[in-house]
Amino acid sequence: MLSYRHGFHAGNHADVLKHFVLIELLNYLNQKDTAYTYVDTHSGAGLYSLDTGYATKNAEYETGIAPLWDRDDIPTALQAYLDVIKDLNPSGKLRYYPGSPYCADQVMREPDRLRLFELHPSEIKILSENFRKLEAHKAEQGIRPSTRGKRIMINAGDGFDGLKALLPPPSRRALVLIDPPYEVKDDYRRVKVCLEDAAQRFPTGVYAVWYPVLSRIESKQLPERLKRILGNGWLNVTLSISGPSPDGFGLHSSGMFIINPPWTLEATLREVMPYLVRVLGKDAGARYTIESGETEVSKSERPQRTTSQRPVRTSDRNIDARSPRSVATPARQNNRAARPANLNKTRGR
Repeated sequence: MLSYRHGFHAGNHADVLKHFVLIELLNYLNQKDTAYTYVDTHSGAGLYSLDTGYATKNAEYETGIAPLWDRDDIPTALQAYLDVIKDLNPSGKLRYYPGSPYCADQVMREPDRLRLFELHPSEIKILSENFRKLEAHKAEQGIRPSTRGKRIMINAGDGFDGLKALLPPPSRRALVLIDPPYEVKDDYRRVKVCLEDAAQRFPTGVYAVWYPVLSRIESKQLPERLKRILGNGWLNVTLSISGPSPDGFGLHSSGMFIINPPWTLEATLREVMPYLVRVLGKDAGARYTIESGETEVSKSERPQRTTSQRPVRTSDRNIDARSPRSVATPARQNNRAARPANLNKTRGR
């Protein structure tokens, strides 16, 4: 159970999908002045070196961030994701890749709060050290917090269980990312149970679940089960960079399932996903799917609604499908202080 290290997979196509969607969700929450809480149930190490350690074994980043790195036709909607990674690599050479905690820290505002969980004993040490270095770097530049309370709290424990104590959050606004390794079948069950409990405690929260698209029955059933959880609608997006391998091994496809998604997210995905298929796709099996709809539970609990319910909408495109013309990328604005290139050389998730 504790053998998984995300460093082997850092920056791959699944990370591109996960972190792009995560940053879109965070930027949407940033539009409202009220502070919010971000909860990461499986944080990993938070930051990864791509040219040393685990990431060099299979170089999975070559299926994800690497093909995007030097392109000059990045869609506007994808640029915020690339900006976070570019800021982490000020030399222009792709050496470091951010995990979800780092992405969140860079996009969120000072009054917002991060609550990070990690169970792996080695990963939690690296995660804590990474954020200690970030805080020290800010202090060296004279950047001091202007709000009371601890902005980032790192917890060595099970995020499935730890989430319960954080909901509902004080501000009544929150984004929860659930991203277990799925090394054991029980992870699929625990995702569903965790979300059912969370939705009862805090029905208006935004919940995002990353999951692998595999041939095993648990993977196939997970999205359908999540569609029945209480919420004000759901959105499910998958990205496949190739068809399944003959031996069934390897991750070629993954998905993000969002409960209570922002109303703008589906349109953004329909702009970006054809581009990702075109750039990251390896063969004719490359495709994306987008589904959106309302849960049966949410429908039954809204008797006052008289207008017709929004039907489930799906989209499935293969690599040969004509994608929308990419929007010219505007000059990137970066008002953050430059990060040191040697911020971290971690081995981990």
